[in-house]
Amino acid sequence: MNFLWLKQLMPRGLYGRAALILVLPVVTIQLVVSVVFIQRHFERVTRQMTQSMVHEIDLLDRAARTAPDLAAARARLADLDSVLGFTVSYPALPALANARGDQRSFLDLTGIVVISTLRATLENVRYIDLNNADDQVTVVLETSHGALALSFPRDRVSASNPHQLLVLMLFVSILMTLVAYLFLRNQLRPIRRLAAAAEAFGKGRNMPYRVGGASEVRSAGSAFLDMRNRIERQIEQRTLMLSGVSHDLRTPLTRLRLGLSMLEPGPEVEAMERDVDEMNRLVDAFLDFAREGATQGEPELMEICPFVHGVVADCARAGQDVTLRACDGQGEATFRPDALRRALENLIGNAVRYGNRCEVSVSISQKGWRIGIEDDGPGIPPERREEAQRPFTRLDPARNQDRGPGVGLGLSIAVDILRSHGGSLKLGDSEKLGGLRAEMILPR
Repeated sequence: MNFLWLKQLMPRGLYGRAALILVLPVVTIQLVVSVVFIQRHFERVTRQMTQSMVHEIDLLDRAARTAPDLAAARARLADLDSVLGFTVSYPALPALANARGDQRSFLDLTGIVVISTLRATLENVRYIDLNNADDQVTVVLETSHGALALSFPRDRVSASNPHQLLVLMLFVSILMTLVAYLFLRNQLRPIRRLAAAAEAFGKGRNMPYRVGGASEVRSAGSAFLDMRNRIERQIEQRTLMLSGVSHDLRTPLTRLRLGLSMLEPGPEVEAMERDVDEMNRLVDAFLDFAREGATQGEPELMEICPFVHGVVADCARAGQDVTLRACDGQGEATFRPDALRRALENLIGNAVRYGNRCEVSVSISQKGWRIGIEDDGPGIPPERREEAQRPFTRLDPARNQDRGPGVGLGLSIAVDILRSHGGSLKLGDSEKLGGLRAEMILPR
């Protein structure tokens, strides 16, 4: 069977599901107790009380039927009425004598038992009325001297409605639900703190977190802290390693440059100087990669559109053919401006390097915001887009090198920065310019 519709109705969050697990058994118990126990119990009691009342009604019926005349019958009924507590009308009023069809209110469930029991045990019942305003039961019997109408209080044939019991059950259920809600909130608070700390760390922020809660939550919190410490140590070790290697390479490169400056100028010396420049550029790229891999700086709450507009304006002043096409909507986001500027500048630099012009657009939604960078270059084949995001990858066949070769770190640095903010980089085709579209996706 397909239960997808039921899955869609279920709450998404742990708090809602836990509340459902709490409330559903309480409601089920209420229904079971109310319908199965209370209703059946009161029906059984009502049937027993009605059967006891049948004997008294039968006694009055015999007294009326065995009397020689109407006067004697009324005298006998008057004596019995004073003892049994009935209100007798003999012969019955025309309205009662001619009435047909039993009367009861729609919500009077025990009235069904009363009527069925009286009908089953008394043969000459003509009419039963349970819908009296004064809470009386009226039974009309057919006798030899006419219709006999008997009235008596309703509480003599049916148990009282379980209002007090239902109210007590409802009050206790609400009270226990409130207590369970408070207890559940305290149990879920450590899970929420853990989720908030994990989400913040995924966005490059170290939120203070203290292990607490149940033993399972404590175990998960301790595992998260150990994982966070290991990741921070690995990032620090990578940064130190790349920084150290890059720094150590500068000394022999400086010696090579000094040695080349002392040689006679010529084609070979110029080629060697270009190689040294290329190696210096690689070292600078390694340092940038190591620096951006670490979570630098503190996140700041900034307006999105002014930030992107400032980066695009700076790139345009630097001689790059880039324009801000659109910025739909207004909103703020928390990010490290220096790191995100570096990522955006890398993508704009790649766009103008492998194409003639670049256009930037910003779109904002409730879940996050997107920055699209499009160019009119050759683009990247879909099967190689994942490979292009790896460090030190250069796709020469896919991207022309007319404007200077890269070192294959521009996209990987942008990917690392976006991941440190909890976002991602998506590569696609530019429908407007025909080249590559790089989309920076960041959550709010």
